[in-house]
Amino acid sequence: MAKRAAPEVNAGSMADIAFLLLIFFLVTTTIEKDKGLLRSLPPIDDSEVEPPIIKQKNLFTVLINRRNQLLVEDEQMELKDLRQAAIEFLDNGGGQNAEGQSCDYCQGKRSPSSSDHPDKAIISMKHDRETSYEKYIEVQNELVAAYNHLREREAARLYKQFYPNEDKVYAAMLAEKEKNQFKKDEELNARIETIKKLYPLKLSEAEPDNN
Repeated sequence: MAKRAAPEVNAGSMADIAFLLLIFFLVTTTIEKDKGLLRSLPPIDDSEVEPPIIKQKNLFTVLINRRNQLLVEDEQMELKDLRQAAIEFLDNGGGQNAEGQSCDYCQGKRSPSSSDHPDKAIISMKHDRETSYEKYIEVQNELVAAYNHLREREAARLYKQFYPNEDKVYAAMLAEKEKNQFKKDEELNARIETIKKLYPLKLSEAEPDNN
């Protein structure tokens, strides 16, 4: 007597279900972007080159102590006043840069006791090991906001004609660059680099003391 063959399982419907599930997960899955502080680290330099001598007037010192108190140029200051103080320091234009050029776009007081040129102005930020993370970020944000304020002003002065309907020209330029990150726009990149060179971000973050 011949054996009866076992019935075959129709796997077609299972394949359809698996395919639909794959499409569902591809459509609904979101990939989170990496988050963090946007900072450009200096290149590794093995050569023994002596650091340049920095005049004290070209150095803007900011210290956060263990009580989260803010000391600017050895004087206590409220966080709300930090941004304006940094702007006045960066925009002073009291002298010349390394090439002997004066800052003709600076609108500061041109005090001989403050920074010579935005290209020479350095903000030194230091904190204590017991400083809270929240206070550290708040102070850092205010210092970066000072640079962005000055860059925004110069972007509006130089490129307002290209962004007549934008209140924040520099922000619009950065947004356009991010939107077209896969498209090479040499003219836009050149404008952004021009603004950055007018007020280069020279924010030195020193390590806390070992005490």
